[in-house]
Amino acid sequence: MGPLRLIILAILVYVGYRLLVGGRKKKKQAGKEKSAVGGSAAVTDVLVEDPVCHILVPKGQAIHLQHQGKMVYFCSENCCNTFIEKGKEA
Repeated sequence: MGPLRLIILAILVYVGYRLLVGGRKKKKQAGKEKSAVGGSAAVTDVLVEDPVCHILVPKGQAIHLQHQGKMVYFCSENCCNTFIEKGKEA
């Protein structure tokens, strides 16, 4: 076997090795991503509806007001003020 054949054989072995190892890494990473997206991910916040403009807002970011013993959530200060003003008019 000549030196050129040995070099070509070494390159082919290296490329084959990289293909096998690279494929395994991608499969492992894809498995990790699937488990994170699956049912094991915890819900960190829920959506609540603004009673004035009916926009859904994450509860943690919403402006809240205690009204008649019930917590009411708003998307903005403007909607909260509108709600308060309508309550005063009634």
